[in-house]
Amino acid sequence: MTTDPQASRPLRWAIIGTGGIARMFADDLRLSETGELVAVGSRTAERGADFARRTSAPRWHADMAELLAADDVDAVYVAVPHSAHRDFAVAAIEAGKAVLVEKPFTINRPQAEELVKLARSRGVFLMEAMWTRFLPHIVRIRELLAQGRLGEPRTLTAEHGIWFRHDPAHRLFDPRLGGGALLDLGVYPVSFASMVFGDPSSVQASGWLGDTGVDGQTSVVLGYDGGARAVTTSSMEVWLSNRASIAGTDARVDIDATWYRPTSFTLTERTGAVERYEFPEPGNGLRYQAEEVARCVAAGLTESPVMPLDETCRIMGTMDDVRAQIGLRYPGE
Repeated sequence: MTTDPQASRPLRWAIIGTGGIARMFADDLRLSETGELVAVGSRTAERGADFARRTSAPRWHADMAELLAADDVDAVYVAVPHSAHRDFAVAAIEAGKAVLVEKPFTINRPQAEELVKLARSRGVFLMEAMWTRFLPHIVRIRELLAQGRLGEPRTLTAEHGIWFRHDPAHRLFDPRLGGGALLDLGVYPVSFASMVFGDPSSVQASGWLGDTGVDGQTSVVLGYDGGARAVTTSSMEVWLSNRASIAGTDARVDIDATWYRPTSFTLTERTGAVERYEFPEPGNGLRYQAEEVARCVAAGLTESPVMPLDETCRIMGTMDDVRAQIGLRYPGE
């Protein structure tokens, strides 16, 4: 019996993009035994060379077609500004690479469905990089929910607010790059609510658009059949407490700050009994999504059962609904 050498070797990654999230992914990939960084893509020579040096990547490419044609690249992490997610993901899918696309998956649901249709037609792995879905404390919370420890979940609250200095030239303030608090930050709590409750039956949103035309703050109330509610807040104007909670008929889970990164939580039963869950983890937590990609690829899967493509599309649909209500549109839509 022969052993396939590809089955035992780490998944070989290329990162397209050199921003902060790309750097975090590269740093955390070093903590994983299932993946290794072999290349970086950047259209700017100075940034590409500097990123490769800082992350110990063997090489960098200015030519994306050259990077995607490389035989030693198994998977591609797309970490460019939001408005470019679709185009780079399309190129990677057509090159036959497994693709992990940074959140938000795309600018809108039609783009998301386009990517999913293409990946499925080509039999290529594709996943949204909603890395919170794979964090150890979130995995444990899903287990508690499945065990019925909370009873029937009825209320969820989650917020993601980080202060950014006002800079019209920064991608977060640029509508041409898909800027705004909702797509960059608000997608985390909306996806969290989707994980717990599924698809909302109603969406109510209120937001404030700044002088560049993107939202500085947005709050969303999601309603579900049977009366459950989720309330989310995102802001790039203030630093929020960044906690989250799920309240059920039997118990409540309170996740410590910062809930969307490796952290701990408390389960409080209706009787007052308290259980504490600690998860001391190295790194920023992005390695777990890379390990999920490696697991799925090794198993011959073309999507993750933990972050299914259809759910990603539905979440983008919810985001579209929110944007329509607050009057946020992007060029070209």
